[in-house]
Amino acid sequence: MADHLDLHTVGDLLHHYPRRYAERGELTRLSDLPLDEHVTVVAQVADARVHTFNGGRGRRLEVTITDGSGRLQLVFFGKGVHKPRSELQPGTRAMFAGKVSVFNRKRQLAHPEFKTLGAESGAEAVEAFAHQLLPLYPACKQMESWQIQQAIDTVLGPAGHEEAALAGLIDPLPDSLREGRGLATLPEALRKIHRPATKTDIALARDRLKWDEAFVLQVALARRRRADAQLPAAPRKPVPDGLLTAFDARLPFTLTEGQRRVSEEIFADLATDHPMHRLLQGEVGSGKTMVALRAMLGVVDAGGQAAMLAPTEVLAQQHHRSITEMMGELASWGLWREAPPQKGGGGRREGMLGGAEQGTKVVLLTGSMGAAARRQALLDLVTGEAGIVIGTHALIEDKVQFHDLGLVVVDEQHRFGVEQRDALRSKGKQPPHLLVMTATPIPRTVAMTVFGDLETSVLDQLPAGRSPIASHVVPAKDKPHFLTRAWERVREEVAAGHQGYVVCPRIGDDAGDEGDASKGAASPSPEDEAEKRPPLAVVEVAEQLTKGPLSDLRVEVLHGRMQPEAKDDVMRRFAAGEVDVLVATTVIEVGVNVPNATAMVIMDADRFGVSQLHQLRGRVGRGSAAGLCLLVTDMPEASPARARLGAVAATLDGFELSRIDLEQRREGDVLGQAQSGVRSSLRVLAVIDDEEVIAAAREEAAAIVADDPELTGYPELRTALDALLDKEREEYLDKG
Repeated sequence: MADHLDLHTVGDLLHHYPRRYAERGELTRLSDLPLDEHVTVVAQVADARVHTFNGGRGRRLEVTITDGSGRLQLVFFGKGVHKPRSELQPGTRAMFAGKVSVFNRKRQLAHPEFKTLGAESGAEAVEAFAHQLLPLYPACKQMESWQIQQAIDTVLGPAGHEEAALAGLIDPLPDSLREGRGLATLPEALRKIHRPATKTDIALARDRLKWDEAFVLQVALARRRRADAQLPAAPRKPVPDGLLTAFDARLPFTLTEGQRRVSEEIFADLATDHPMHRLLQGEVGSGKTMVALRAMLGVVDAGGQAAMLAPTEVLAQQHHRSITEMMGELASWGLWREAPPQKGGGGRREGMLGGAEQGTKVVLLTGSMGAAARRQALLDLVTGEAGIVIGTHALIEDKVQFHDLGLVVVDEQHRFGVEQRDALRSKGKQPPHLLVMTATPIPRTVAMTVFGDLETSVLDQLPAGRSPIASHVVPAKDKPHFLTRAWERVREEVAAGHQGYVVCPRIGDDAGDEGDASKGAASPSPEDEAEKRPPLAVVEVAEQLTKGPLSDLRVEVLHGRMQPEAKDDVMRRFAAGEVDVLVATTVIEVGVNVPNATAMVIMDADRFGVSQLHQLRGRVGRGSAAGLCLLVTDMPEASPARARLGAVAATLDGFELSRIDLEQRREGDVLGQAQSGVRSSLRVLAVIDDEEVIAAAREEAAAIVADDPELTGYPELRTALDALLDKEREEYLDKG
């Protein structure tokens, strides 16, 4: 049990709550039995016989029961024959509970639960049996639900005497909070969650236990926020008429109201003498990179350096390209006319040959760069000549040193481990300011639960000129002509002067495909035929398209295992309009910006998660022409996978889709592995449904931590916090 379910102590067992409860159902007359429903009947055994089959190796017990209104057959097989054979003798009166099925046109119960009734058993005993709620626990092959229930019954002792077993429990909720909120005591909640008499008992227990989880977690986050507020940081205030002013002056468009509002929040944080910890979440294409770049330029103005950390080389190269394009002549690459500025001058440059009066060097640093380029980039960072650096995890290596790191921007936060973010932040002389960006919209409750130590800014407006994206499900197996039409639509877009993407889950061989999206998707049922075949692959699909429906178009492939120069070359030519259709893995999921690309066909779309599909779709419709996204699947119409795709096609609201994603998958999985410590501590708290509990717990936690930061007056809460924050989780919260 310990290994498979992570249950090591009596406390672990008591906090292993039932997943749901089975009801035996109303007491039913045999003449009125409904098919396919759980029923409870009281009847007398009329007949019991054992039949053998398979040459005597198999045994089947058939028991006929009657209640005067009708007759019903019970069947038991294999080892399940022994107990009923000895107890269900003709004439025995008993209660039976099970699901009604039909065999040989006769109604029957297969392996029903039963309880024999003595002569003294009256109507009350029968009613109690019929209405008892049976807890069903999260289980595994090695430990069935009923075995877990037996273990818990052993701990709790006889019914009605649980108090003694639960007397020594440490209650993390302060009495004033518990009484003020009208919550049950912890012993009462545990007794009612494991041995409920009514559904009201379950509700009362869950209400209390949700508070335990929400409150202890929010106290941990509140203490983290308070500790961060005590850290020293260098205020970074942009100088007037500096690099940021020059950048804003050359923008060919005006910022959206949302971009202006979020920028003000960020610059207010940067001006303080403790580190900013801000989460910037925004819809696909809402202009997060622009907001982040303005923050970086402001820090460079103030004499510091800014680093942007991207999860893949393709994305790092894309950010580097788009940022240098946005900055134009302000991204100076020239030579010094005079000696570099003195210490403290940061990354800001003036009077560079080939650059503007105000400018800074923008460097790229990735793991696959050539030795000479890498040496130069490292030199630019340590001398302060580079004000802005964009890179992958290569930025984290020990040999990378900064002149004065003032701001770290982490793109697509959930793809980075905590240790990686922490390693980059440790490179500042003082803790640098931290801006975390994600294009996966996060419902407010998830942000409070998982990123509770970060302030949150939301960009929910799309920049002017963005076009709507039409999305449709293409059922390739049910309606092959729909797929034919999909390729015709791609050709029509290309004929109109546009470009398109075709996205596949795999690269083309089975060795560690980085594009195998099925790992992040909710798995369809195993019996589905479509699930049995391997996911479609970039290399194979590209070959089929060039020989078939897209034979006269310029088709290229892009995936993570190509050489960086080759990847960059393909992306450059695609951005320049020299490639009509790009067949790619999810390397294009974030950051790739080609306004002329209007069509996207996602093959095996059911292998991708909801948020991932939304991310991918955001690559089209980035210019003035309308976007088109076609979700191709072999899944049958009634399957959950098709329903998921239908939901994606029905809305462009990423926040709504993230709610659907959360409801369909384990809650932590939406944001990947980064918050595994939090996820593993949530048992009854549902971050989508329990918004009010989480918000209230956050307020209560903030008040207690403000009043007593060390929790000296709350020893039980401190103990519960230590139990939650084992080494791994403490590190998670520390470094998040």
